[in-house]
Amino acid sequence: MKLEKIIADSIAQNGDDHFSSTVKTPLKPDAFLLSDDEKIARIQEHVKAILETLGMDLTDDSLKGTPLRVAKMYVKEIFGGLHPDKKPVASTFDNSYKYGEMLVEKNITLYSTCEHHLLPIVGKAHVAYISNGSVVGLSKMNRIVAYYSQRPQVQERLNLQIVQELQAVLNTQDVACVIDAKHLCVNSRGISDISSSTVTSEFGGVFKSDEKKREFLDYIQLDTTF
Repeated sequence: MKLEKIIADSIAQNGDDHFSSTVKTPLKPDAFLLSDDEKIARIQEHVKAILETLGMDLTDDSLKGTPLRVAKMYVKEIFGGLHPDKKPVASTFDNSYKYGEMLVEKNITLYSTCEHHLLPIVGKAHVAYISNGSVVGLSKMNRIVAYYSQRPQVQERLNLQIVQELQAVLNTQDVACVIDAKHLCVNSRGISDISSSTVTSEFGGVFKSDEKKREFLDYIQLDTTF
């Protein structure tokens, strides 16, 4: 059976269902052999072909720069988190003041892209950890969320990647993350439900206990509008 027929049958069977096959972002072994400039040049030609196939006149002043703009956006911005060189360096520091309670970074703005339709995912991530002797700079938590968001994603995988990265950085299992996001593949096409959002969570270590889970969820409900 041809690969195209296998893919078409899979799409027909699963429809718009969102699922993830692995916690790691699926990448080809040769994903980073091309330079950014080489990738931009290739993507530019593909975007040009798509627009021309749709019947767009690329000689129009408004459209003629679109293939290059899209290609640069893909490589340098919204999919920049695919490249391991872009991974933030999350330096840790000794918890010299012996703070032993929960630290919560809430309402981290999240922009990602659904890997099934290449449409935006927009929402908030709420992250917490309890120190095991080390702490990490607050902005690094935001940068970790941004890094794993800037790639084709499914929300469940994104949630797991954020938690697992912070667990490795902080050398503790006591990390939690809740994500609440809107998927434009649901909001703007298909069922076109503009009001729904998707909530996922991952609780590690002590956060699996009802007490710590409830404490974390209570924190992210606090009104911190200034």
